[in-house]
Amino acid sequence: MADAQEFLKDFPLLGQKMNGKQITYLDNGATTQKPEQMIEALCHYYGGCNANPHRGAYALSVEATEIYEKARVRTAQFIHAARPEEIIFTKNATEALNLVAYSYGMTNVHEGDEILISIAEHHSNLVPWQHVAKATGARLRYIYLEDDGNLSEEDIEKKITERTKLVAVTQISNVLGLKNDIRRIVKKAHAVGAAALVDGSQSVAHMAVNVQDLDADFFAFSGHKMLSPMGIGVLYGKYDILDAMPPFLMGGDMIDSVEEQDTTWAELPAKFEAGTQNVGGAAGLTAAIDYLESLTFDRVEAIEKDLVRYALPKLRALPYIELYGCDSRRPNKTGIIAFNVRDVHPHDVASILDSFGVAIRAGHHCAQPLHRYLGQNASCRASFYFYNTRADVDRWIAALQKVRGVLGFGA
Repeated sequence: MADAQEFLKDFPLLGQKMNGKQITYLDNGATTQKPEQMIEALCHYYGGCNANPHRGAYALSVEATEIYEKARVRTAQFIHAARPEEIIFTKNATEALNLVAYSYGMTNVHEGDEILISIAEHHSNLVPWQHVAKATGARLRYIYLEDDGNLSEEDIEKKITERTKLVAVTQISNVLGLKNDIRRIVKKAHAVGAAALVDGSQSVAHMAVNVQDLDADFFAFSGHKMLSPMGIGVLYGKYDILDAMPPFLMGGDMIDSVEEQDTTWAELPAKFEAGTQNVGGAAGLTAAIDYLESLTFDRVEAIEKDLVRYALPKLRALPYIELYGCDSRRPNKTGIIAFNVRDVHPHDVASILDSFGVAIRAGHHCAQPLHRYLGQNASCRASFYFYNTRADVDRWIAALQKVRGVLGFGA
């Protein structure tokens, strides 16, 4: 099994201290730390060739354009898109999902149609569909869960019908950490003529993704959850579908010709990239992709699986720990562990762990309907990445064992 220790030298922040303690960073589901290679690529752009792309005949602008368009090609290769024009750069997955909702949903969903999502969706893949349903008169329906946290087989079979216009699901739940059978859901959606959208925010940094193999019509993710800077996101869409969609934002760089009363749009992908592009973010995304591909996803998955296998027995040995999504009957558990400490609010747990140098996430994780479904107001979440170690798990567990005592509870 690959030793995560060898990667720590590439991540400067992980060598620092937090509250006087060695940092134990277990909030990778929110954002990952950044390797030196990505930071250097970002600095090279801003320090060496900063200019507005697509709009200048001078050398700096030409180089900025090359950096930006190279990132599109590398991203297409990374997720195995058929062509670079199927890659739309956004500022994050939220914008990418909203682009589909407003541009595709508001155009193609009509009164009486149905939109199907899962109860485990992040708000970014839920709230936009509420809006589309209300605006168009469509019905928003949900795939609920089996008792082990997986999507209901019965709901998938029965709720994807001839009335379904779009199915939007996450590949990996950002709370439960369970990987869904996307191929099966997409195939079922296409069988009734529905489009399929996949939120890949929690998957693309942790496993190899092939959008053509999945046959998804849309696939969205954020760069910052996969070693890249904040502010760069990706929407993949099948070319013919994107080409038929109206633009989401309007302004500079997305036009072909502007008259006083009318405008024609640029070709893909420019039609969906209005305004000044985030070239620095694109440079960082390219460096992140290069880093991950040199590492290989086999190694990433091996490290994360080892950490989960190491952590879960230790957590189950603590009688006051409640776990969510950790009893799947399928081999689909990923490196996200949601839990609560009995009698202690998740925010208090996170604050106490912080005092020991341990960083986790606490709250509803932008998944309030899921938490209500689970009978919880909030939860704690630890999420691993390839630079985490068993020593990180040990420090996390040791800090957890002190939480109730800090607040005056017994074991």
